[in-house]
Amino acid sequence: MNIDPAQISASSLYQHLIRIIAPRPIAWVSTISSTGVTNLAPFSFFTGVGAKPPSIVFCPSNRRDGTPKDSLKNILDTDEFVINVVPFLLAEAMNLSSAELPPDESEFELTGIETTPSIIVKPPRVQASPVSLECRLMQYLPLAPGPGGANIVVGKIVHLHLDDAVLDDAGWADPGLLDLIGRLGGASYCRTTDRFDLPRPSVP
Repeated sequence: MNIDPAQISASSLYQHLIRIIAPRPIAWVSTISSTGVTNLAPFSFFTGVGAKPPSIVFCPSNRRDGTPKDSLKNILDTDEFVINVVPFLLAEAMNLSSAELPPDESEFELTGIETTPSIIVKPPRVQASPVSLECRLMQYLPLAPGPGGANIVVGKIVHLHLDDAVLDDAGWADPGLLDLIGRLGGASYCRTTDRFDLPRPSVP
């Protein structure tokens, strides 16, 4: 199969991409509006950028009516957000939080997810998440206007929270203890509990 992106609909291209760019880690983004309403939403076009500066990127698309999603609007209004990771035990709540609510309603209340205060930024963390990254907006790049239009959000990590229960003896996060889920195509996900190791080759 050969595909010219210009010859198919954006929705069809999206369906191809979410099946071939996999597995994708999930950024469970918590924000707070300028009026104090908390928001929680998952995004699977997400990855780390680098350690200097410590930074992440995630890419929220516009709503079907072309307006920015609440997470993006809140970040643009306040410059702050938190990336919470999603272990298997929180999969159902994460999925429920993807529902589109009015801006004056909170996904924390919808899902029953408990919050805990952040150290540096105002948006709360997901209390049950084993890792949370407090971030401030570094760069915002809108790529296309209108329905489904892509946006790039780059955040600088200003504080990290790691649950001691997911650390190995050396003090690093253990993938098996984290038991994170990753996004595949359609309704499918995977877990970090099924993995294999490949030692780096030595250079002569």
